[in-house]
Amino acid sequence: MTDQHDTGNALLDIMFASPVIPVIAIEELAHAVPLAQALVAGGIRVLEVTLRTAHGLAAIRAIIAAVPNAIVGVGTLTRPEEFAAARDAGAVFGVSPGLTPELIKAARTSGLPLLPGVMTPSEVMTARAAGFRQLKLFPAVPAGGIGMLNAIAGPLPDVMFCPTGGISEATAPGFLACANVACVGGSWLTPGDAVKAGDWARITALAAAASAWRKVH
Repeated sequence: MTDQHDTGNALLDIMFASPVIPVIAIEELAHAVPLAQALVAGGIRVLEVTLRTAHGLAAIRAIIAAVPNAIVGVGTLTRPEEFAAARDAGAVFGVSPGLTPELIKAARTSGLPLLPGVMTPSEVMTARAAGFRQLKLFPAVPAGGIGMLNAIAGPLPDVMFCPTGGISEATAPGFLACANVACVGGSWLTPGDAVKAGDWARITALAAAASAWRKVH
């Protein structure tokens, strides 16, 4: 059983290591390593590789083996058994769209730092009561966006967020300006047409622009 406080500290360090955590769905395994290399070259080291495609775990293994400077996490954790598979693949943190008692238990027993998704103040309080103080506001824009984050900061000042869902290059700086936001999640750093074309230079340029928004821990 892992102390949630310890994993929380580790997760907070990861969140502050990258102003934007790209949400990556690998459609072709051959794209995994060059995509990760392009992001890291632009200064974005924290990568969330999701389990939305069949290549998720294999992509994590490939990136960890070939891109040592990457900090690789696994996204879209929705079932307890996925935690062990993610740890076996080498992921150092996990992200889920929500939080259930089963996921809480899996996070504690696996030792995998978990960034669970929340959408309402009640869900934030429930997650905090379970020991989670680093949370993903998801889906961020439908949940109220910047207004919601600022409103939550008053009664729940000890919680830090990675808002994800509907955030763009244009709106990310506004989210990052919130006192209770450590980083944001988004998919604009890995546009599908650039990945398909192997336009890694474009992705590096997008990453470089985003890395300039880095916040101080």
